[in-house]
Amino acid sequence: MKSIRFLVCAALAATCANLPGPAARADDNTITFGAALAATGRDAREGALTKEGYDFWADYVNAHGGIKVAGKTYKVAISYADDETNAQTSARLVEKFVNEDHVNFLLGPYGSAASFAAAAVTERLKVPMVEGNGSSEKIFNQGFHYIFAVLSPAPRYLEGVLDMALHQRPAPQTVAIVAANDLFSLEVASGARNYAVAHHMQVVYDNKYPADTTDVSSIVTGIKAANPDLILNGGHLQDALLLHKAFKEQNVLAKAYAYSVGHDTLDFRKALGADANYVFGGTQWSPTAVYHGAPGFISSSREYAKEFQAKYGHVPDYHNAESTATCLAFQYAIEAAGSLDPQKVRDALAKLDVVTFYGILKFDSRGINVYKPMAVNQIQHGDLVTVWPHAVQDAQPMYPTPDWPKR
Repeated sequence: MKSIRFLVCAALAATCANLPGPAARADDNTITFGAALAATGRDAREGALTKEGYDFWADYVNAHGGIKVAGKTYKVAISYADDETNAQTSARLVEKFVNEDHVNFLLGPYGSAASFAAAAVTERLKVPMVEGNGSSEKIFNQGFHYIFAVLSPAPRYLEGVLDMALHQRPAPQTVAIVAANDLFSLEVASGARNYAVAHHMQVVYDNKYPADTTDVSSIVTGIKAANPDLILNGGHLQDALLLHKAFKEQNVLAKAYAYSVGHDTLDFRKALGADANYVFGGTQWSPTAVYHGAPGFISSSREYAKEFQAKYGHVPDYHNAESTATCLAFQYAIEAAGSLDPQKVRDALAKLDVVTFYGILKFDSRGINVYKPMAVNQIQHGDLVTVWPHAVQDAQPMYPTPDWPKR
């Protein structure tokens, strides 16, 4: 546990150090976005990845002339505040951004709970928010009109893993599903459960744990007793670390292990070393995906990954990419609207249909991007590679997973 605590503390310190002070007031030459992100608390690491994605876009746009709106060019600025991984704090900060700091638009927080709380505020204030890190469908089933999400819905996160596994030999017959008790994770688990049952797999273990738990030993004991072929977790980075360490401690053996979040972060591989090998997970984006993006930004996934790594010193994960895509949705909508009027930009977002390095940005009537597929990553020999579907893979799946000493 020491290594995990060290990584989290280091991430929190770095994130907090990089957060600016009070939000800058929007002016006549700058489009200002407000973003309440977790710099402390359970989701601090994911908040830091989100911030990197936002900042990469802002720096790129400003270095390439800004955004043109009805013949005038604007720079962009992003004002941040720490929501402390607290949904109600996030909602309060969103209100402050609009009513006191007078930002033009809002970028989403990290997490479905925070996005859900913020969505009610944006609806009341009638200021659009685009987000890339809150995929719970509950957010978009409330009849809100001012929140949009660039990412695929939560129930689809692990469907690709199941599809991939069912194409392997020997194909898994039984599955264990465990999830954190939060909006996103429960929807991930529900989607995986429905997909497994529809494809004639037997769910031999199905449980949840408190969202902020630090002890998953009883959960892991239950999974071991069920002896599943496939283990799926709907959760976040800290959950993935806790579970995977406990699987080794209790010598839980499965053909495959998959996580909705965490597996594709460098933190996961650093904390677990060789034990991280063979782990699968769903991903919103892959550097190997082949897209031809619209003008105005980096057009390909590979080029985005190259430039991002040069700037931040690590390969971008999907949190980074979907956060950059969040900003891109605003960029293209503002240009299409030819205005900074919140209602006109909101209407342009609702009509958006553009291909980017991240994939298609298009929203259904609820405001979520159901048009973009998920992919599957796996850690192989310490590296993260894309293994499914065939169209974007840069390696074949390594399956089944060997016993712990052979990893």
